[in-house]
Amino acid sequence: METVNIHQAKTNLSQLLSRVELGKEIVISKSGVSVAKLVPLRASFDRRSSLGQDRSRFIVPDDFNNPLPEEILATFEDVAVRDF
Repeated sequence: METVNIHQAKTNLSQLLSRVELGKEIVISKSGVSVAKLVPLRASFDRRSSLGQDRSRFIVPDDFNNPLPEEILATFEDVAVRDF
């Protein structure tokens, strides 16, 4: 079980919550004394198990990897030249 101090917890809360979502438990301490524990509300959530949940909800068009039309490509190239 990982232990962090209050400053680390405030600074890295998003990252700590990501680890808690994966089933980790994290203790928060103040002056070396444990004062709180971050635990998941539900059983360990494996992000990999959520991959593919939207399968068949979106169909990739057959021309997805085709080159852009010239007029659209020219617009991108014009912007890139002016920005640099």
